[in-house]
This record gives sequence, structure tokens and C-alpha cells, in this order.
Amino acid sequence: MPVGTAGAVKAVTPAELRGLGAEMILSNAYHLYLRPGHRLIAELGGLHRFMGWPGPILTDSGGFQVFSLAKLCAIDDDGVTFRSHLDGSEHRFTPELAVEIQEALGVDVAMVLDECLPYPCTEERAQAAWARTARWAARCRAARRRSGMALFGIVQGGVWPALRRQSAADLVSLGFDGYAIGGLCVGEPKAQTHLAIEETTAVLPEAAPRYLMGVGLPEDLVEGVWRGADLFDCVMPTRHARTGWLFTSTGRILIKHARYANDGAPIDPACGCETCRTYSRAYLRHLFLANEPLAARLHTAHNLYYYLSLMRRLREAIETGRLAECRDAFYQMREETEA
Repeated sequence: MPVGTAGAVKAVTPAELRGLGAEMILSNAYHLYLRPGHRLIAELGGLHRFMGWPGPILTDSGGFQVFSLAKLCAIDDDGVTFRSHLDGSEHRFTPELAVEIQEALGVDVAMVLDECLPYPCTEERAQAAWARTARWAARCRAARRRSGMALFGIVQGGVWPALRRQSAADLVSLGFDGYAIGGLCVGEPKAQTHLAIEETTAVLPEAAPRYLMGVGLPEDLVEGVWRGADLFDCVMPTRHARTGWLFTSTGRILIKHARYANDGAPIDPACGCETCRTYSRAYLRHLFLANEPLAARLHTAHNLYYYLSLMRRLREAIETGRLAECRDAFYQMREETEA
């Protein structure tokens, strides 16, 4: 899911997103609550109409942003009080309000409010946070009023395998439309990330969507799918596009490097996006160094096309029983380049 935090995927229009192959996008309840406000969006017909996006929208409840962006944050069993990162104004989030905001936005998939943890943290701290998050999840489920909106529980538990299994089992017992795996890719070693995903997906029902939150690099998507995750989001393809990092079938390139000054080749000869079909690395480097807005647009279109194409190949590999072969081919391309 391309990330449109504040109701827009940076540098591309909704029509362009459709053309790139995007089927679903992510926005953020915290940011839209603060600006322009969920009630205003509801009055104007909901988030789909407000931003001109006809496909499904998933919103994060804002739990992560409250803990990572708020200037001051005080948590208790009822909810969390925080000061806006925009103007310092004080606000109060509860599980019930998190659901109310997402229902007002009119989104297709909403997330429960959860307590996010830093890495590293102790097992005792992670256990306490999960106990509170489990209670909040039950309150979110009870607060849902709008039919047609799926509600996902969020599995937490840090890097502790037993706690991950407990968290997943607790949510399954409550019964949600889908399940998210949160609190990963926040600095822990990859081996711990992979183990946490495996421990979680082993408990979650196969028939329900599994959403690995905030992930990530192309290899993270491949490894997440390999371990049973279905949905992903991350700002990397769009954020990296604006800083000149471009993803290719053989790895990443940084377009500002001098080696591309006279390079007439496309970003990725194997890519079928309009940027690669039309423009050279030399031209894109020129745009980037000249601070031309077109650079961000062309880079973003390429990176999103690459990510969405990778996910399409993984889906096709699953359907044809060739996922292991697809995974091996993904890494083989990089090994050949590095060699």
C-alpha cells in the first residue's frame, strides 16, 4: 500500500497511482485528526471523495504517531494524552475515539489503538504494554458502529516469541476481520524480525488478512511474504524517491552520484515504467541536482512501480506454486550485480 499519510501520496495523483498498479493506499488517522479534522472530512463526503481516490483505504489508528511525534505524551489505562507536533495543543486519544475518527473518515480498513514500544525494551515492559493494548483492542471492537468497515487487531510483543504468540492468540480469541503485526523493523536485528513474524503468523488464522506494518525494503517484502504476510506499507519508495534513492531489480542506486552524469541508460533496463521507458539516468540526475520538482515525480513513479510490480510477481508466484523460485531469483539478481 503506497502511503498517503495526510490524504495524499507525495508527488503523484490518484489517477497516476492507479496507472502504476496501486489497488489500496494507507492514510493516517492521527494526522488527519489534527489537520484538517475528521469531522470536516466527513462533512465533505469522506476521505475517498476528499482526496479523489476510488479504491480501498486503510488508516493506521495513530498509535505509533502519538508515541513518536507528540511533543509530550502521557499514557494510562484509559488512553493517551499528548501535545500536537504541529502547534503544541493538547489532545486525548482513547480506543473509542480512534474508532470514531476512522469511521468518520469512511475508510475501508481501520486499526485498533495500540501502545507502541521502542527497541530495545525489557520483556516485562513489553508484557505490560501488551496487556494494555489487549484491553484497548477489546474496547475498539465494542466501539465499532459502522458496517462495511473492517477492523484489524494489532499484534505487539517486541522481539519476545512467547509474547508474540500470546498477543496473536489473545486477538484471535476476540475475533477481528484481519490482523496486523506491529512493532517490528524499529532497529532490531533482521533475524529477530523474521522470528517474530514466523511466531505470529503461525497463530493467526490463514483465512484472515495479515498486515505487516511499516515494512519496508524490497527484501523485507519478499521475506514477509515468505513467512505468511499479505499486506505491507512503507514510506520508503516515496521518501527515498525524493532523496534520489531509486530501487532496481539489481539493488538501489543513488542518482546524484557522478557516475551517472553521462549515463544514457534508464534507471533499470528491466523496468517497464514510464520513467524508465522515457528518461535516462543522466537526465534524472540533472533534474535532481537542479532541484526540479519533476525529479520527485519521476523518481516516485518509478519506485512505486517497482514495489507494486514486485508484489504482483510474488502474488503470481504464490498462485503458480513458484514462490521459492521467485524468492531465489530476487536474490540471484543482486548477487550477480555484486559479483
